[in-house]
Amino acid sequence: MALRDLVPWNNSSRKVSVSSNETSNPFLALHREMNRMFDDAFRNFDIGSFGSSSMMGWPSVELNETEKEVKVLAELPGLDQNDVAIELSDGVLTISGEKKRETEDKERRFSERYYGRFERRIPVDDVDQDRVAASFKDGVLTVMLPKLPAAQRKVKRIAINGSKQ
Repeated sequence: MALRDLVPWNNSSRKVSVSSNETSNPFLALHREMNRMFDDAFRNFDIGSFGSSSMMGWPSVELNETEKEVKVLAELPGLDQNDVAIELSDGVLTISGEKKRETEDKERRFSERYYGRFERRIPVDDVDQDRVAASFKDGVLTVMLPKLPAAQRKVKRIAINGSKQ
């Protein structure tokens, strides 16, 4: 058997030989088909373990921009404000932190530890660095970035003309 026959994402280029035992047993056929389906579904994704937070883009960040300010909301469940650091440097807002969770139940002889670091970098332009404010409540970080007066004057509303038919 060639090494390429063992690679699961190379299923389309090889011929699968099915023994007579597999064709007569519907459970083996179902098992083989389910394996093929999952191989096909996850073939084009660059994923590590299913539980990695980097795969899911954690933390979720929402940006809202108006003429006067940029508002950044980051969902950080299970963290408090001491676990999070915010920096604004050279037009880049950086939100970083570390999540630590330890669980121990001596009665059931069970312990679990989880550690994970995150960092999100968001480019922002024309922000008044002296008036930036942040708040943290119920696992949601809110960063308010007021725009400079010169940046507020740069905004121009453009009228949309309806098409006449």
